[in-house]
Amino acid sequence: MLRVGVMVSGGGTNLQAILDALDAGKITGASIEVVVSNNPNAYALERARKHGVEAVCLSPKDFSDRDAFEKAFLEKVDSYNLDLIVLAGFLVRIPEAMVRKYERRIINIHPSLIPSFCGVGFYGLKVHEAALARGVKVTGATVHYVDGGMDTGPILLQKAVEVKDGDTPEILQRRVMEEAEWILLPEAINRIANGQIQEEEK
Repeated sequence: MLRVGVMVSGGGTNLQAILDALDAGKITGASIEVVVSNNPNAYALERARKHGVEAVCLSPKDFSDRDAFEKAFLEKVDSYNLDLIVLAGFLVRIPEAMVRKYERRIINIHPSLIPSFCGVGFYGLKVHEAALARGVKVTGATVHYVDGGMDTGPILLQKAVEVKDGDTPEILQRRVMEEAEWILLPEAINRIANGQIQEEEK
């Protein structure tokens, strides 16, 4: 059984997609052991509790400095003996020590077709604003392994989403979630849990 921890900063719609996929049997051989947020008001924590999953909040603001936070963060994560860490809208940079320790065991969902509209400063609505400003006809989402860079790790899965006339960043964000993110992230977890994942050639 793949022991999974999900890290999220906001509402947790991707977390909900994972939980729903588990309930529907679309993810097998995996269990969500903990949901971690840096935001005490994140609705994702409530989603976890409603599902009987342990919910933990660790905020950098609660520590004297970044080093103290990162040490406590890694110790807490280690305590769950996780096989896979899923970043589902987690807006805190993962400590380098954790990236090294959990190499090829941390995945992230990004709301674009990497290498487009990714890297420093590209998160949330900013990604979709940039896509619309550029005038692209196709966008999408990417699941990738996390490495020491920002959105630079090996790509696991991608799914394209059409950009339509009249799209606003909010409308496009919702379509990318519904047509790509909420499908790709559960699929990636299921494939990893069942030994089916293959890295795409970059």
